[in-house]
Amino acid sequence: MIAKLTKDERAGLAAKLPQWALHPTRDAIERHFKFRDFSQAWGFMARVALLAEQQDHHPEWSNVYNQVDILLSTHDADGLSARDVKLAAAIDAIAG
Repeated sequence: MIAKLTKDERAGLAAKLPQWALHPTRDAIERHFKFRDFSQAWGFMARVALLAEQQDHHPEWSNVYNQVDILLSTHDADGLSARDVKLAAAIDAIAG
């Protein structure tokens, strides 16, 4: 089983991932992205999908036109883990 983030690791999340927020009802982090149009949003999702496959860690997400919402939580850990932090940082790098 994958370990959940420790209290100290959680304390550093805001500094490490300033654009991500803790989900209000789940042990997860989330971020909203807005793009110029659907094509740009879809291209972003395609890049994130390839990254997720490489990391073998897949987001929960939704897309409506130019907006993408991503939620990260590690199901094997029943909450936040280092895998979520790593994927979120890589997604931020893609988003620019």
